[in-house]
Amino acid sequence: MAGKFKFSFGPWNIHEGADPFGPTVRKSIVFNRKLAFYKKLGFDGVQFHDDDAVPDMNRLTPEQIVKKAGAVKRALDVQGLTAEFVAPRLWEDPRTVDGGYTSNDPKCRAYALERSKRCVDIANALGTNLIVLWLAREGTYIREAKDSAWATDRILDALNVMLAYDRNIRIAIEPKPNEPMDHTYIPTTGHAIALGFRSIDPVRVGVNIESAHAILAGLDPSDEMGFALSFDKLWTVHLNDQNGLKFDQDKTFGAVDLRRAFNQVRILDRHNYGANGEFVGLDVKAMRTQKDDVATKHLQNSRAIFLRLLEISRSLKEDKLQVMIKARDYEELEIYIVNRLLGKR
Repeated sequence: MAGKFKFSFGPWNIHEGADPFGPTVRKSIVFNRKLAFYKKLGFDGVQFHDDDAVPDMNRLTPEQIVKKAGAVKRALDVQGLTAEFVAPRLWEDPRTVDGGYTSNDPKCRAYALERSKRCVDIANALGTNLIVLWLAREGTYIREAKDSAWATDRILDALNVMLAYDRNIRIAIEPKPNEPMDHTYIPTTGHAIALGFRSIDPVRVGVNIESAHAILAGLDPSDEMGFALSFDKLWTVHLNDQNGLKFDQDKTFGAVDLRRAFNQVRILDRHNYGANGEFVGLDVKAMRTQKDDVATKHLQNSRAIFLRLLEISRSLKEDKLQVMIKARDYEELEIYIVNRLLGKR
């Protein structure tokens, strides 16, 4: 437990503050200006959706897409930043209202597969081989509309298309149980890993675990991370926090449940997460009340909380822990952990 962590976030985490019930409350910031914030806030990696890198990509040829992505790569190089991953944004186009890979319209399924290939092209141009696959609308509004076995096979087909398109890419599935769909077909880490094992190249399929998504599934994020770590399948994380089983809130990491956050930090550190270049990714949003000049505090605060919890975890007396664990004196173990989180020795 002596590794060093590097951090990433996506440009959408510096945003205008709109939500489903209200308009924007802050000014827009152009992409290149957002890049200038990263190093100042202590971040080295940039997470991308495909159209974060290449806006209006559906109107461009594959060659034009690669050219524009190359310009973004040069901008990253100027700032000393690394592209961590690219994710195909399949949930906003009118053709994906019924899902992309699982749509009941074959033309829409074809669009989703073609868009996914262009995402791979963008990743290559940005210098990363990691694709994150959030299956946002791959679900159902009503059970009778789709056959879940068929839908699972279609998602598997999509994985195989991408894996065959480029023999170097890796795909990290980001599971989520609901929202925007009522239910999704790959809702948990176990589902994602199982699907990967059915692919044409299981070695190249892993997971991205988001704290809030695990909580929305009624699960503990650190347990989901531990499960993926045991399979060597945890290739990135989206850390944030969540106040109950509500909508996806993307709150500052550790702001709701500090002990839950502590256990995520601890499981990552104990199993040398980051040793192979993995980033500690954040997916957090600023509150609507934040003014323009302080609308990045959520990122700075999340990173600071992670590092403080890391410090606490590494300061625990392992011999003392083992005595309590061996005796199964879990009440004593609990108060020891709580006291350390409270700053008591």
